[in-house]
Amino acid sequence: MVSGEAPQAEGSVRVDAWIWAVRLTKTRSQAAAACRAGHVRVNGERAKPAQSLRAGDEVRLRHAGRDRIVVVSKIVRKRVGPPVAVECFVDNSPPPPPRETAIQVPVRDRGAGRPTKRDRREMERLQGRGPGPV
Repeated sequence: MVSGEAPQAEGSVRVDAWIWAVRLTKTRSQAAAACRAGHVRVNGERAKPAQSLRAGDEVRLRHAGRDRIVVVSKIVRKRVGPPVAVECFVDNSPPPPPRETAIQVPVRDRGAGRPTKRDRREMERLQGRGPGPV
């Protein structure tokens, strides 16, 4: 095997192992937990972690608040680098939402006590529940 090539395996591989190997999740346990929670679908059917996956299957993964829709093009058993991982699937995912439309959640320092009236008004304004700036 030439260095830099993905370890190619014919046949099938576990869904959770493939999701982890192509870097759709950070850990294999996260991939298995996503399968158990029903966040992974293979060809439209809910997938268990040990379900086999073949080239041509469509995998839908709900992870980190985003839907990923990928079609398997290569089967890999071991984790590969990002440039090789991109070659293992065709990404049909919708584009991620723009950063400015993402919900802004006010963060308070730990131990800062209760919010003041001014702080509450600022939080409500950020959440779109209160009046705009005065």
